Amino acid sequence: MSVHITKVVIKNYRCLLDSSVDLNPNLNVIVGDNECGKSTLLEAIHLALSGQINGRAIQGELHPYLFNSKVVTEYIAALHKKYVGPPPSILIELYFSDDPDLTKLKGRINSLKLDVPGVRMLIEFNEGYRAEYDDYIADPSLIRTVPVEHYIVRWRDFADNDVTARSILVRPSYIDASTLRNNGVANRYVLDVVKDSLTREEQVSLALSYRQMKDRFLADPKVAAINSGLEAKKGHVSDKAITVSLDSSARASWESGVMPHLDEIPMTLVGKGEQSSVKIKLALDVADNSHVFLIEEAENHLSFTNLASLIAHIAAKRGDRQLLITTHSSYVINKLGVDSVLMFMNGIATKLTALDPKTRDYFLKLPGYDTLRLVLSKRAILVEGPSDELVVQKAFHRKHGKMPIEAGVDVISVSSLAFKRFLEIADILNIKVDVVTDNDGDVARLQQKYADYLKHKHIAVRYDTDESARTLEPQLLKANDRAVLNDIFDTAYTTDEELLKFMQNNKTEVALRLFETDKAWNVPEYINRAVA
Repeated sequence: MSVHITKVVIKNYRCLLDSSVDLNPNLNVIVGDNECGKSTLLEAIHLALSGQINGRAIQGELHPYLFNSKVVTEYIAALHKKYVGPPPSILIELYFSDDPDLTKLKGRINSLKLDVPGVRMLIEFNEGYRAEYDDYIADPSLIRTVPVEHYIVRWRDFADNDVTARSILVRPSYIDASTLRNNGVANRYVLDVVKDSLTREEQVSLALSYRQMKDRFLADPKVAAINSGLEAKKGHVSDKAITVSLDSSARASWESGVMPHLDEIPMTLVGKGEQSSVKIKLALDVADNSHVFLIEEAENHLSFTNLASLIAHIAAKRGDRQLLITTHSSYVINKLGVDSVLMFMNGIATKLTALDPKTRDYFLKLPGYDTLRLVLSKRAILVEGPSDELVVQKAFHRKHGKMPIEAGVDVISVSSLAFKRFLEIADILNIKVDVVTDNDGDVARLQQKYADYLKHKHIAVRYDTDESARTLEPQLLKANDRAVLNDIFDTAYTTDEELLKFMQNNKTEVALRLFETDKAWNVPEYINRAVA
């Protein structure tokens, strides 16, 4: 069976208020800033396919923080206004390719009314608790969150039949390298994967060997002598005899006592980079029955060389099965395929291939793929070159007391011919961007060039309307006395014309002097507006 997820719809789940994501049938490289919802997207997909979160059934893991904070705030506000309707619900829908093996899942019971196979998980208020709920909301001033105790999980296909992970047929493999929060978790995960790779006969043999080891422990003369001494304490601390042994209860199977080793070193003592790599590779190797791989930030803890090896392994093992991988790494994007990039922001996923063809081609050819810098930024300032970048950096520091990057602002040096390429992405992803540009002696032409963006709330084109000050250097001279600049540059020009010629012939040196100096100088107003 060759199936894939074509679309994901998520409403009110964690940070995703209302998200609709179209997926590529094979490879999806998801990039976006921290806290933008990449991990939540993968978690929601796995939840809708497996019915589990954090390794446990969702019904037993319901808590108020699964709900989007905005809808919770609106719900509580509505209660204060005496609204008595149902509390908010969570919806996760997965739309599958129209494969004959998934016919039983096909129907129109979905939010888009499409006649395709799919599953939907709805976490909603259970009307059977209406009387209790009415008592609960009688005094809205006491309500602080969603009453999950009154909720039910409905897990159904698009034909409105109840489903289980077994009946869905689409098997996920969720691999999160970031869950290495402690050694026990890493050890437990690897053991689970190792266990999955063993045949039934091998597991039985291992269990028998482990039990025999316990028997040999009790037969050891030293242990027998210790237990004999402990038995003498009978009656002092308990009426029953006290002895030491290895746990042989059902919960103490071989998995709880065996630790994986790498080159005879316990897994818990191996570096986290190696743990992460082994974890991902083992999971891929034993996931032959999986149809969808969900991988969180494979680059965690890895050097460039080890990351290259891991990405090659992922690419080889995936075959033609669907892969969703989140990343902040340009290398991962380049290695797996830029054509498969999904730029993710505020629940919106935009394919790089969906951009204007000229814009797409520009970024596909761009060395280092600086498009990532824009996608991963909360705010960006686009400048025309290194001189402008230094002046903008200094202006920002003087206004805010910190460098732009410390405030989450990325100053990106871009050819002015490419400004509109970046603005197309900023427009789609709703990223706040300021463009700092020269007027080049033709303000009307500049305004015409950026006409499509001049009225955007999150995009601002900053320039000076004085056409006699065409570029950065005359703008600096216009904003400052000749004496001030002579002092900073350690020059002694007696006319503005001579000083300007020096500045234009030494653009980078001039900008660097302004960046490094502690002496006072005036920032051109259009740049001040950009760094506000």
